[in-house]
Amino acid sequence: MTKLLFVCHGNICRSTMGEQVARAWIDRDALAIDVDSAGVSDEEHGNPIDPRAARVLREHGYPTGSHRAQQVTAAMIADADLVLGFEPHHVQRMRHLAPGADDIKLVTDFDPAAVPGSGIADPWYGDRSGFEETLSAIEAAMPGILAALG
Repeated sequence: MTKLLFVCHGNICRSTMGEQVARAWIDRDALAIDVDSAGVSDEEHGNPIDPRAARVLREHGYPTGSHRAQQVTAAMIADADLVLGFEPHHVQRMRHLAPGADDIKLVTDFDPAAVPGSGIADPWYGDRSGFEETLSAIEAAMPGILAALG
């Protein structure tokens, strides 16, 4: 089965939002893709999705699952067909963790309207609008992400 992995900093906001949106689109289109998420940091280990992220997902009709934050490992990267970071420094840290991995990209690489090499800012530091912007950016990239895996 094809595997997709989303990675952000702590795995409680962006990457888990990406995971949940991808799950919904994958289920809707009956695709054979397994999806997971993780963080480059372990500081949120075991924590659930940020309540603000969960609220925005639910309000837009997405599930929130029973998420618990985990740190990305070299094995997770090696096992995935596509690994997506949310900021350039996530990509750099994963390439350092898994040298030679050529399947690590930015989420925004799959959004034709995004500035090349740009990232999606961490909404954790702001208000609700940041979570809405994160969701919009993920949704804009999702057709390209799924096409790349199909």
